[in-house]
Amino acid sequence: MFGGIMIVMKNQMILSIKNLSVSNGPKELLYDINLDIPTGARHLLCGANGSGKTTLVQTIAGNPDYKTDAGKIKFDGKDITKLPSDARARLGLFIGAQHVPEIPGLSVTSFFKHSLMAHASADGAELSAGVFFKKLTAARDRLNIPESWMARSINVGFSGGERKRLMFLHLLLLQPKLAILDEPDSGADADAQKLFAEIITEMNAPIPDSRLPITDFLIISHQERFTELIKPTAITTLKNGRIVV
Repeated sequence: MFGGIMIVMKNQMILSIKNLSVSNGPKELLYDINLDIPTGARHLLCGANGSGKTTLVQTIAGNPDYKTDAGKIKFDGKDITKLPSDARARLGLFIGAQHVPEIPGLSVTSFFKHSLMAHASADGAELSAGVFFKKLTAARDRLNIPESWMARSINVGFSGGERKRLMFLHLLLLQPKLAILDEPDSGADADAQKLFAEIITEMNAPIPDSRLPITDFLIISHQERFTELIKPTAITTLKNGRIVV
């Protein structure tokens, strides 16, 4: 209430997708998708296998295998429809893919250090070795990840659950504006799922006097238990490449 007038503030949209249609070669995959995700969201994306969930995630990420035939994608108020994937990532978009590649010869530590340096330079800042290792140790401790993992090659010899812990380690280090997680619970046991849900909730909640940014989430999950743990703020369902109303 201000001066006797009620002022209603609309939520700012961290992600806004308008009339998006997508194809892969001659095959149409998504049809006229409209989706708004406000700041503060833990938005759940549902649908059967083949409904278009992963296609939507990869399109938002900027995967060139998926062609945008119509529509626009805005991230944090910026039109990213034609931006390459690395530019989207530097703006604060994080993709936790369902299937992640193995990178022999590139250690976990080196990968995360270069990733953080790239994001810091995009913000006009520098990342010292001391600050990096302090962040890495704190994130590793939060996820109960042994130090010995840091010298291993990215995802080589890691189980499905261990790969998801590495994904959450990367997420904690980057503190992105929006994290899109494609089945973060798959391959994880009950204890790990509970831990992942706690981290999602912590990153999504405003912390008094904290300088850490709030991370918004778009999450794909088929598991009811994990869904209950993350307490989604909204749910969107896809079927045959379309949003089910």
